[in-house]
Amino acid sequence: MSHLRELQVSVLATTLLAGCATRRYQPAPIVASTSAESFQSRSLADTALQSYIERTLGHPIAPWPPQTWDLRTLSLAAMYFNPALSTARARLEEAQAAVVTAGARPNPTISIAPGVPSPYLLSLDFAVPIETSGKRGHRVQSARSLNAAAEFDLADSAWRIRSGVRSALLNYLLTSHSMSLIQIEEQVRTENVRLLEQRLSVGEIPRPDVDLARISLSQTRLAISEAKGQVGEARAALAASIGIPESGLRNFEFSWPDIETPPSTGSLSPAEIQRYAVLNRLDIRRALAQYAAAEADLQLEIAKQYPDISLGPGYTYEERNNFFTIGFSTTLPIFNRNQGPIAEADARRKEAGATFLEKQAQVVAESERALALYSAALKEYAEADQSLRTLQETQQQAMQTAVRAGEEDALALNGVRVESSLAARARLDALARAQKAFGELEDAVQRPLSTGDAFLAGPNPRTDTKAPKEPKQ
Repeated sequence: MSHLRELQVSVLATTLLAGCATRRYQPAPIVASTSAESFQSRSLADTALQSYIERTLGHPIAPWPPQTWDLRTLSLAAMYFNPALSTARARLEEAQAAVVTAGARPNPTISIAPGVPSPYLLSLDFAVPIETSGKRGHRVQSARSLNAAAEFDLADSAWRIRSGVRSALLNYLLTSHSMSLIQIEEQVRTENVRLLEQRLSVGEIPRPDVDLARISLSQTRLAISEAKGQVGEARAALAASIGIPESGLRNFEFSWPDIETPPSTGSLSPAEIQRYAVLNRLDIRRALAQYAAAEADLQLEIAKQYPDISLGPGYTYEERNNFFTIGFSTTLPIFNRNQGPIAEADARRKEAGATFLEKQAQVVAESERALALYSAALKEYAEADQSLRTLQETQQQAMQTAVRAGEEDALALNGVRVESSLAARARLDALARAQKAFGELEDAVQRPLSTGDAFLAGPNPRTDTKAPKEPKQ
């Protein structure tokens, strides 16, 4: 009887010790009002953002916050604030946990059958499951491949955030410059109206000439109002691309030193662009990792043709007699040999392979098209820039000389100035198309192509939690 009690105590102790290692649930409620208040408090002056940027760049930033922000620092701010990256990081953590799940060994089982009604009858069976044919290794390999795919997905999310910031910053700076050009044109047209009104007062010109000038001035002022709205909209879009409210951008300035000098097509070799696209595109690398996972899944299903086994000792206590046995159990593959799941896994591998080849062909076509569009847009920008320089350096200077010599009047000079303003706006539009095309070319290869530019994603700013440890093989 004492022997029976000792056995029961040992079993109970084992169960309690196993329970001590369990993880307890930790609630993490989300309150909409609190999260909204937190979002509204975000700003480029955040001191935690300072620590994140300094860790990423590897040097201190003083003073903080900087008055002027460029594409690199704004991109890092977006990596810190933008919720899309947090979502991708959560998916990566899930994939890392899946590696641990895949490598977990099956737990042994224990069963106790006490005698009823006699306490002198007790059966105790202990069984250890054993996976055969390397199933655990194939399962881990599949999970690791999906983990690699999640890492590429995180990098892809980071690139898309950077691309969004670039597009928003470009749009904001160009719309601001466009508004400045229209304001200069408005000043010139205002002066024209004043000069024409003076001539009308002395009877040198008819009233319709003044009316036409006034209409042009009204249209220019309407364009200024429209441009102001576009600047406000572009500023809000820039804030949204970073992940902060528009108020978080107030009191800061933004720069792009080489915005008017996009790279020449001579520095962009078609062969090099295609190589970047094939080797660097994150969706291609993700598709390749997903193919590796599909291949490991097929290996796993093939391995499942061979059944697992379960071994374990058994013990029976009966009327003060002890009996020991060795147990063995397995599944008999009589009615099926896992043919259906093998066929499904094989089809999924074929699909993953076809998806990879399709994506690769699409990427090559996209890179070639993006390079062609950029070459055309850059040529258009060069022509618009040359036209503006010619107008400013020849026609406008010649008119100024004629005015000083008394051969022409201020009204004629203002007409040339208006033409110059219109040419400058046309040049700005061409620059916008060139920079947009260059951004699409960078998206096609998913890497910066400007000299000295770099793509920095930075560490995880939201948590210091380490990834779960992978199982030992």
